[in-house]
Amino acid sequence: MSEERTIWGLTLSEVHDRFWASRGVQVVRPGEPSVIVPHAELYLLINPGVLAICRPAALLDSMSWADPDLVAVRLVDPGSGDFAEVVRSDAEGRFIRFERLYGGSDSRRHRIGLTTQAEVARIWQAAPDASTGWRRLRKSIRRTSRTAARLRGRVFHVVSEAERARFLREIVRRWRRPDAVVDGISRTGDDVWAAGESNHAVPDTVRGPLWVGAGRKLPAHAAAVGPAVLFDLPDQRPAPQPLEWQEIEPVAASLASVKPPVIASRPLKRPFDILFSLLVLAMTLPLYPFIALAILIEDGFPIFFVHRRETVGGRSFGCIKFRSMRRDADAVKATLAGANRADGPQFFIPDDPRLTRVGRILRDFQLDELPQFINVLLGDMSVVGPRPSPFKENQYCPAWREARLSVRPGVTGLWQIRRTRAEGSDFQEWIKYDIEYVERESFLLDFKIIWHTVLLVIRKVTKS
Repeated sequence: MSEERTIWGLTLSEVHDRFWASRGVQVVRPGEPSVIVPHAELYLLINPGVLAICRPAALLDSMSWADPDLVAVRLVDPGSGDFAEVVRSDAEGRFIRFERLYGGSDSRRHRIGLTTQAEVARIWQAAPDASTGWRRLRKSIRRTSRTAARLRGRVFHVVSEAERARFLREIVRRWRRPDAVVDGISRTGDDVWAAGESNHAVPDTVRGPLWVGAGRKLPAHAAAVGPAVLFDLPDQRPAPQPLEWQEIEPVAASLASVKPPVIASRPLKRPFDILFSLLVLAMTLPLYPFIALAILIEDGFPIFFVHRRETVGGRSFGCIKFRSMRRDADAVKATLAGANRADGPQFFIPDDPRLTRVGRILRDFQLDELPQFINVLLGDMSVVGPRPSPFKENQYCPAWREARLSVRPGVTGLWQIRRTRAEGSDFQEWIKYDIEYVERESFLLDFKIIWHTVLLVIRKVTKS
């Protein structure tokens, strides 16, 4: 059997896995040892020898809502129509011609798994084959913690030359930024990516998307129409660099290109904020004297902590919270800088010594944030929105700043319910979820966030 051809040192399976990695998803196969990375947002459980391309975004909302341990997805491939375009090349990988193969378009189905749980991914990986893997998952996961779904996508089997050609055509067409997870490649033309830092001109007769492998160069009078791939020359095949998962999300270029979205007017959001805040304050007001007394007994005055934050348009306001830290917290902060685990402008230590005993309890059950509903009544904040931040933090990413300051900050939000506190990725998650909220803002999303916030508090109460 001849040696498998590669592009930029990667086999087709490795290209497939890096495509998913660029989206924060780790591909896991049974019987194939690899490190289950904690920084992946999602794990894709798939059979060996199978490549799949789909858009799981349609399932993410329901996964966030139901929070299952496993989603068994029936991936339906409607086929490629009445024909498929195949790239023919010689034994050295040199392009010969395109061929159009006609045939039926019978739909195929393949089962994959999606999970956010690293332990579920390990159970699947430890199985010798897919059938055993599914049996073990059914035994390990309660019926109420797993669900099923159906999704359109493309399925490819690597044992077939025609299937491999289909996969390459599809992946080149869909993946516009392979440099996010592939080192040593650069854009040399419109949708043309090549190995190395070469800036040789792309002929006018070449139309991307096109991937040019190591050792390859486009002749001055070459004619090509993508999507297509020129494989690596075997004697110049590079060694692929390992993935640095912490650096995958977000891609700096994509963050820089984020524009503040146009927000649809929501005239009912403000009345809802007022009514909801009045209800919460009425229900929690009896707690205020006890919280104030506990703070006073342990560490004296002040009871409340007011910090300057920014709201819509960058207007500054005093964000009110019950004081949860020692009075000398700011002075102590400088001595703790080396222990900071946050990767951006934030300051986070798992067991922050600045917290008082009362403050730790208030933080655990989010009671310290109750006075922020006063800020909501005053019009400075909303019940749901991006995390309120001071001027200094908002200067780190202009595109992010403009997006988040186009709406009122919230008492709770997507970042608060989805953040993982994974080392080296907290700031990236903050940016991602703030922008996602601004782009998707709706009453349905607000209700989901409020519901998940309530569930988080209830879980903490029941565990204590």
